[in-house]
Amino acid sequence: MGLADLYSGGPLIMSGAGEPALSVLGVPFDSTHSYRPGCRFGPQAIREAFNNIEVYHPGSGTDLEDVAIDDMGDLAHTVLTKQMLKMVSGVVAEAVAEAAPARPLVLLGGEHSLTYGSYTAVPGRPGLVVLDAHYDLRDELAGVRDGHASFLRRIAEERGGDSIIHVGARAFAREEAEYLTKSGIRTVTARDIEDGRGPALLADLASTLGSAYLSVDIDVLDPAFAPGVGNPEAAGITSRELLALLGALDETRLPCSDIVELNPVHDSGAAAAAAARVLSWMAESAVRHASG
Repeated sequence: MGLADLYSGGPLIMSGAGEPALSVLGVPFDSTHSYRPGCRFGPQAIREAFNNIEVYHPGSGTDLEDVAIDDMGDLAHTVLTKQMLKMVSGVVAEAVAEAAPARPLVLLGGEHSLTYGSYTAVPGRPGLVVLDAHYDLRDELAGVRDGHASFLRRIAEERGGDSIIHVGARAFAREEAEYLTKSGIRTVTARDIEDGRGPALLADLASTLGSAYLSVDIDVLDPAFAPGVGNPEAAGITSRELLALLGALDETRLPCSDIVELNPVHDSGAAAAAAARVLSWMAESAVRHASG
């Protein structure tokens, strides 16, 4: 499959002129949803919110209104998980190989199952940092082994857990807790974040990776801050805590990232705004690392 054959049209992210600092790709897929369908509409909701928030970063002096972003549109829609994973893997392998390290790629989901296809396709085997309310370490859910609740289990089985850092889990099955203890996956727990230790712990763990793939499941936020997600869980983190955790990755090079599980069908606009803020941080990070 070639890059030119995989995209459908739609509103794109507004962009400055010049050489792009970041590429963006939507993955409108939610066929393995187990609670609230609608995440396939997430990519366009993130774009709309991003086009309407302020994107000046005073700390670094970066104004994203002046930065070119290459929005490649969306993958062609499919309801077949294996087809989605094949498309994602092919596009990510080609796009990152062509553009990295100067132009990172951000995928907009869509459900979390896409991360299995994208992460394993990134050249160079970077580490993996996942921010998520759930561990997604089930062997299967409702008979599905390559869905949103199992993607991290598949990655750990294929790549090992030593290069995976999971942040923010607060809702998981006993099966997942048992697998976690033998997987080698390192964690920053919800309690660590609640006690104020989260950013420092994450910065310390991330310093061992060199480069990393960052996956942000918007349900890591409390439903008060992000009601529009596929699987909301109470007692989550705040938007401010999320941004502090991202700041802990300021020194980490991110050749590829994703933002997943935004569900605009159930959103007030708050989850989309949070996802857009995450995308803004990712774009600013790309600019900083390119200039550094």
